[in-house]
Amino acid sequence: MTAGVDEVALTPLRERVRSALVERIGISRRKATMSVLLAGVFTVSFTITLLVVVLSRVAEDLDSTVSVVSWSITAPMLAFAITGPAFGRLGDLVGHKRVFVGGLLGAGLFAGLAALAPSASWLVALRTLSAASGAATGPSAMAFINRMFDPQERVRPLATWSFVTAGAPVLGVVAGVPLVETVGWRVIFLAQAPLCVAGALLAWWLLRDTEKQSGVRFDAAGAITLGVGAALVLLGVNRGTAWGWSSPFIVASLASGLVLLVVFGTIERRVAAPMVPPRWFRTRNVAFPVLSVSLNNFGYMGGFILVPQMLDKGVGLSLETIGWVIIARPLTFALAAPLAARVTMRTGERFAGMFGSMTVFTSMIVLSTVREATPLWVIALGLAFSGLGLGVASPALSSLLANAVDDSEMGTASAMHQLMAQIGALLGAAVMISVHEATLDQGVLPSYSNALVVGAALCVVAGLLAGEVRSTVR
Repeated sequence: MTAGVDEVALTPLRERVRSALVERIGISRRKATMSVLLAGVFTVSFTITLLVVVLSRVAEDLDSTVSVVSWSITAPMLAFAITGPAFGRLGDLVGHKRVFVGGLLGAGLFAGLAALAPSASWLVALRTLSAASGAATGPSAMAFINRMFDPQERVRPLATWSFVTAGAPVLGVVAGVPLVETVGWRVIFLAQAPLCVAGALLAWWLLRDTEKQSGVRFDAAGAITLGVGAALVLLGVNRGTAWGWSSPFIVASLASGLVLLVVFGTIERRVAAPMVPPRWFRTRNVAFPVLSVSLNNFGYMGGFILVPQMLDKGVGLSLETIGWVIIARPLTFALAAPLAARVTMRTGERFAGMFGSMTVFTSMIVLSTVREATPLWVIALGLAFSGLGLGVASPALSSLLANAVDDSEMGTASAMHQLMAQIGALLGAAVMISVHEATLDQGVLPSYSNALVVGAALCVVAGLLAGEVRSTVR
């Protein structure tokens, strides 16, 4: 036989061997695949926000300032959002298995180098490259999940996927203080590298590759204009209060960013293979779920960045106490997501989206009332409402999006979902911090309350948008 025939004959044998080995350890092939995918996504997402509560210690270690080191969180989150659509396209072109494995390897390489960063600028650059590589895992994992499950089955696995993608960064904040105090921030990133490599090797061995789409092209101009435009707008919003909203740099940054985003919209309407197809935003079960998730993330992630600072600078809690209190958010998310999947399958995605959005709204309102004498259980309850709300809304709306596009577009749709969710999160953090800084003359805690009320208002809009979707017929 020829070498090609030998390879064709060996492929089914390899699949049977893999399946037999997986079943020998008491787990189905589908569950094993889910475990590998979610472990990979968790490994690259967990460290993105690990330094939120300990920025001052990292800045001191690198002889820098908190405002500079904070970009080691903001820049990776932006890179994670912007590069996702390109990886979604690449997965459609060469297969999502290769993209998933390559993303893990790249994330591990740059994480290891970040552990050796000699300065804040090097830390920001290497953390950004690590997050940009790791962004490949999100759309690829979601593409695998949507191929493994039928439309009526997707809510449950997507609930788990949503917990990992949204919960891993929150767990990073919770674990940040004890880990940094115990082993130091450099050791954490150094340990991430071999975990990523091990995950890549296991994924390469276990995963079946997805079919390759013909005629897939990259929208390079769209990716560049969106990335640079979003970065300039976020920079302007982030530094506007500190540098002055009328300063030439802030005005130029905001104006240039908005112009580039308009150019991005024009490009997407004209290119043959847009990064974010405009026709999707004329589709009810694509446009409304994506926008609702984005606005929910505005409030959820804005509060996620803001609340630890509020409890530290406003209430005066110790870092250790803050670490224990904010665990209420990911813990509730972990408990709510799988249970909410069952409820969603009975009540429909529309109800789940509306209920989740209004529960995050409730969280923002409860947290906005926090003062020095507020009991810890009230703070924990407010955080728990946030985890419950996103745990209910996110998987339901993600499932609607997946069911509204063709299987051949899963990679691009998954990447667009990740993009809009991250853009909402970044805008939430930037805008809510700016509101806090701009109203500091009212007092520390009132200024945080003002920011949280802004997040609450956006969650109301998210609930209204969720009310416009059509639930999957069951």
